[in-house]
Amino acid sequence: MKAVILAGGLGTRISEETHLRPKPMIEIGGMPVLWHIMKLYSHHGINEFVVCCGYKGYVIKEYFANYFLHKSDVTFDIANNEMHVHERHAEPWKVTLVDTGIDTLTGGRLKRIGHYVADDEAFCMTYGDGVADVNISELVDFHRAHGRLATITAVAPPGRYGALETEGNAVTGFNEKPRGDGGSINGGFFVLSPQCIDLIENDQTSWEEQPLVKLAEVDQLRAYNHDGFWQPMDTLRDKNRLERAWQSGMAPWKVWD
Repeated sequence: MKAVILAGGLGTRISEETHLRPKPMIEIGGMPVLWHIMKLYSHHGINEFVVCCGYKGYVIKEYFANYFLHKSDVTFDIANNEMHVHERHAEPWKVTLVDTGIDTLTGGRLKRIGHYVADDEAFCMTYGDGVADVNISELVDFHRAHGRLATITAVAPPGRYGALETEGNAVTGFNEKPRGDGGSINGGFFVLSPQCIDLIENDQTSWEEQPLVKLAEVDQLRAYNHDGFWQPMDTLRDKNRLERAWQSGMAPWKVWD
């Protein structure tokens, strides 16, 4: 199974960091948020990734092109124009980086990578700007068991986010930005059938609007309830909170060894 990660947004609310690099490349504990997300999926046996690049996407490409340099000891023999990598610490990952455009919305990015997942029974998809301790294995099992086209992970954060309306685990609608009513929200970490991509019209389609609403209307969307840790990185305050958690040695999302 593949995991698709949306990593192309501008990140305007954390411009202190994103004027230099895309939001998913902001570092927590010296490693990009994107890496933390990939480590979670890899912990659950998913090691093939499609990353939807956009704003400053070359930074992501350069990071993976030089992954050994970031993770290993290296000797440069300048006189002989040679490089020797010592004790390579490589992840078992296959990473496809796709330029999905600067101004493309979330649905459009997903549509642009559709051919990479077209032959799969299902694939995972999430946003590249937040971390969680979602049990990906249970999430995938839940998706396969209910047999619908799409699964969304429902979480319960502050009331400034839009809430899901549910009946049991069936998603029936959406309520934008409730005022602290305790409702569940879209926490990302989707499992999707490639057929879902057919609901995306073009680059200017937001995945969170027409496609998700349509899936709910036709009873093809189910919610996996996650009661554990979930934290988006929308602001510098969020970033600092995650950094403190990592430095404490008790980061809730670090489920890998």
